[in-house]
Amino acid sequence: MSSSEQSGGAAPPARRDSNRKAVALALAAAVGGFLFGFDSSVINGAVSAIQGQYELSSFVIGFVVAVALLGSAVGAWFAGPLADRIGRTRVMLVSAVLFLASAVGSGFAFTPWDLTFWRVVGGVAIGIASVIAPAYIAEISPSKIRGRLASFQQLAITLGIFAALLSDAFFAGAADGGASGTFAGLDTWRWMLLAEAVPAVVFGILALLIPESPRYLVAKGQTQRAVAVFRDSLHARNADALVQAVRKSLQREDEPSMRDLRGPRLGLQPIVWTGIILSVLQQFVGINVIFYYSTTLWQSVGFDESDSFTISVFTAVLNVLVTFVAVAFVDKVGRRKLLMAGSAGMVLGLGAVTLAFTQAAVVPGQDDVSLPTGWGPVALVGANLFVIAFGASWGPVVWVLLGEMFPNRIRAAALAVAASAQWIANFIVTVTFPVLSQDVSLWATYLIYTVFAALSFLFVKTKVVETNGVELEDMGTDKQSAPARAGT
Repeated sequence: MSSSEQSGGAAPPARRDSNRKAVALALAAAVGGFLFGFDSSVINGAVSAIQGQYELSSFVIGFVVAVALLGSAVGAWFAGPLADRIGRTRVMLVSAVLFLASAVGSGFAFTPWDLTFWRVVGGVAIGIASVIAPAYIAEISPSKIRGRLASFQQLAITLGIFAALLSDAFFAGAADGGASGTFAGLDTWRWMLLAEAVPAVVFGILALLIPESPRYLVAKGQTQRAVAVFRDSLHARNADALVQAVRKSLQREDEPSMRDLRGPRLGLQPIVWTGIILSVLQQFVGINVIFYYSTTLWQSVGFDESDSFTISVFTAVLNVLVTFVAVAFVDKVGRRKLLMAGSAGMVLGLGAVTLAFTQAAVVPGQDDVSLPTGWGPVALVGANLFVIAFGASWGPVVWVLLGEMFPNRIRAAALAVAASAQWIANFIVTVTFPVLSQDVSLWATYLIYTVFAALSFLFVKTKVVETNGVELEDMGTDKQSAPARAGT
């Protein structure tokens, strides 16, 4: 955050204190990411049980799973303007309340329709968390470690996914009759959905305890509070200078709004389009098919329920572990190189899955398919290679970029638009997968994801500018050009 941070050598005590405090605040905000991952994935283990209990078609169950993503798009769209109006931490609290309501409501749902409603409520909470956590983390982070701290968001998402799958596996294993049975007198799938209430309460408490973003405070003219946060909460030695730099980058006569995103290219500024396309590509590679449908998918190609849960949990653990690769290297290697390496790995992994499913055959008299001996492991290895490549690159790094790539005056609004686009893309992939995989073919479905993985490489190579080491106040200015060249 100062020139001393850019120099080599051991970090002085003040900087170490600043970094430690920033890490603590980033971890607190990232609990929203944990809930994001938990709520998104907890439906995985309950899909078959819900479908069987309510006798739902493949399209309807796909809609019940995916409808939360429409809520996420709505939540993300309004999160930015709301955060600019009432503050980052208050919006976190709103998100926590919605997560809690969704957990309780969906756990005690009476019909598929009120279950769908509570899934939408949870989706709104996810959308809010997907915007507010990256924005807050970027705004309280020293530039030298901003990439690592912003990666906490994806790390928390992967931990949430893992915790959800582990929770599902626990209830399925402890219940009488597995996922379709009962536990302590209540349907097992209901316990799976109710489990989210615990982290929702934790997130709400943390939102009440952490300080407001100093950059938001400057935007609201509360400069003394901003200086106090920089000095007392983040231990910044040059708090007054930081506030002046933020104030200069925010100079304007009107309140921030979505109108600020307007530009000459199809109605939006080029940097906004870059964020939107990054978000869409992150989803169109099909990553959430692995986490929403993996248990059902592996059962459909011959693995029993127990093995399918085990595979899903293993994949979730792998996703957590490889995210540490991004945390370790995002500030050393840079954003662009990690993204391009990840794209190449995703092409290889998805290509292997596609090849394996070209060998699949329909089981006579059933809708399920089977893989000949030897091709099941190929599909598993390919799927996990895909998860490794995504988890070490596109998973965390896109969120890093979305939190930092936009200029201060449009950050919250632009992040909201990009995140909304991401959730709409996620919805499209999620709701179409059951239809494509059952009514078209699995190999054609994965071939589509492979093509988008290849396109993601080309887009980053030609359109994405490096942000590593650039101060937030310098985003979109000539001062960004030197780090950008270093990342090419």
